[in-house]
Amino acid sequence: MTTSVIDLRSDTVTRPTVAMRAAMANAEVGDDVLGDDPTVIALQERIAHIMGKEAACFLPSGTMANQTAIRAHTEPGDEIIAHEGSHIIHYETGSPAALSGVMIRPTFGPLGLFDADQVESLVRPRSSHFANSRLLIIENTHNRGGGSVWPLEQIQRVVAAARKHDLRCHLDGARIWNASAKTGISVAEYAKPFDTISCCFSKGLGAPVGSAVCGSKAIINRVHRFRKMFGGTMRQSGIIAAAALHALENHRARLVEDHVNARVLGEELANIKGLVLNLAEVQTNMVFFDLDGTVKMNAEQMCDALRKQGVLMIPTGPRRIRAVCHLDVNTAQVKEAARHVAACVRG
Repeated sequence: MTTSVIDLRSDTVTRPTVAMRAAMANAEVGDDVLGDDPTVIALQERIAHIMGKEAACFLPSGTMANQTAIRAHTEPGDEIIAHEGSHIIHYETGSPAALSGVMIRPTFGPLGLFDADQVESLVRPRSSHFANSRLLIIENTHNRGGGSVWPLEQIQRVVAAARKHDLRCHLDGARIWNASAKTGISVAEYAKPFDTISCCFSKGLGAPVGSAVCGSKAIINRVHRFRKMFGGTMRQSGIIAAAALHALENHRARLVEDHVNARVLGEELANIKGLVLNLAEVQTNMVFFDLDGTVKMNAEQMCDALRKQGVLMIPTGPRRIRAVCHLDVNTAQVKEAARHVAACVRG
């Protein structure tokens, strides 16, 4: 085992910087359950402004952010239209069904994207026989799509199709920061077509915890209510809100470095015989690659072998592996990680 671990499992594994810890230690706090934590209030006002929305609600996790938004928009028996690879389907423990009593009607398409014609084909007729099509959800960037970025024009087409049928629209923008860093399009412009947008402060930005939902005052009042119902209210949470504020002001501009490192990693891995990787799909900070039939190990075995060499990655399928770049890894480390992958492939 090497003495220094190169952790590429996710961009959530980062440690707070010295400056971020200082911001947390010096945070002015109150009681957010009673609505008077000044740092939480400041964060909510700041993120609402960044997103171009009226209001925001600070939540402990991205899953709770998405699920309070879903509950705020729907009633039991409603149906959501979302891509089959969406985070809300794969990584939120069945919450739409368990917490909101809603169904999901999946769309399909490469890299987690779909278009207006699919929305049109999936909206249910208004009838007592069918679920009520109520909500459209888009994920940008799309995790299982490889960190793919939705083109803004495509978002606008898809949302316009949903509006024709009176659907509400939510953007799972956990990594919207990466989409903005990649394209130069502001997060407010990405958020504009949607009723609500969730965002994460621990993915990419390096805060230890926290997400938010932004939208109109009316819908955020409902989000606040369901945050309480789901057990997500916190007391002196200004301590973690301060970390999120620090991340917003100091860590957004540097995200392009993660994208560069992901590209470097992708190029290194693409040159290893036995791996299958499409460099065109390395759009932001994520690199997905597959083990071809000549590699004796499966993805889980490969990740176990890499762990013994001090390199951490995540298997996402029988022969598929994900690596994510973030502020705690540099170019030299991603190159070293690629060398360990090559050694494991050679056996």
